[in-house]
Amino acid sequence: MSEGLRIHDLRCSVDGGEILKGIDLTIEPGRVHALMGPNGSGKSTLAFSLTGHPKYEVTGSVLLDGEDLLALAPDKRARAGLFLSFQYPAAIPGVKVANFLHAARQAERPGDLPPAKFRALLLEKMDQLGIDPSFMGRYLNDGFSGGEKKRLEMLQLAVLAPKYAILDETDSGLDIDALKDVGDSIAALRASDEGRNTGFLIITHYPRILQYVIPDVVHVMIGGRIVKTGGHDLAHRIEREGYDVLREEAGAVA
Repeated sequence: MSEGLRIHDLRCSVDGGEILKGIDLTIEPGRVHALMGPNGSGKSTLAFSLTGHPKYEVTGSVLLDGEDLLALAPDKRARAGLFLSFQYPAAIPGVKVANFLHAARQAERPGDLPPAKFRALLLEKMDQLGIDPSFMGRYLNDGFSGGEKKRLEMLQLAVLAPKYAILDETDSGLDIDALKDVGDSIAALRASDEGRNTGFLIITHYPRILQYVIPDVVHVMIGGRIVKTGGHDLAHRIEREGYDVLREEAGAVA
């Protein structure tokens, strides 16, 4: 039975400066958590700490279904079932999308699908997400629009079917139509057999994407700490009042 992604007293320092100051958070299978906060609050630092950034000094405890995640190298964290969607996906001219996705699947699950079955899976997922099959022959993110890059990451997520997915500001730089497409893609993934038990941590600055992906829980991070946790209405409050009110409330409690 899955136990969740359990984070306890996680602290992270970069170049001697402490950024995360004791994070406690549990992502349950099949549930969506949103992590919101102003720029510089430590949201992306949390994502990179969990996935193993080599320059980060991390202490505390992170268990992925009972396994000590911090003791694993970054590639083994991915094989254990952790996925990170980047805010700014890199372009790699000369590497075709289909080849990249096949290599990614093979790296995490060596030999689980012969080429013909992998191609069938890829076509199935592209159809599920409404992605044109011509994507397979294009070079990875080369000349892609912002929306295409993010939809490709959703396709990668669908192909890898991780246990826990961290989406780091997936809505960054997207127009309304592209944002809706990404939101619809996440909803389709959650409804699929492989994705319905995936735990999501959606990291965002603005509540726009949460109009399309309704979170079960919303957390607010300010100054390297989670200062408030609530339901979806907390995102609406942030939209109305901004972060300053929560920052003042957190300061009063401290």
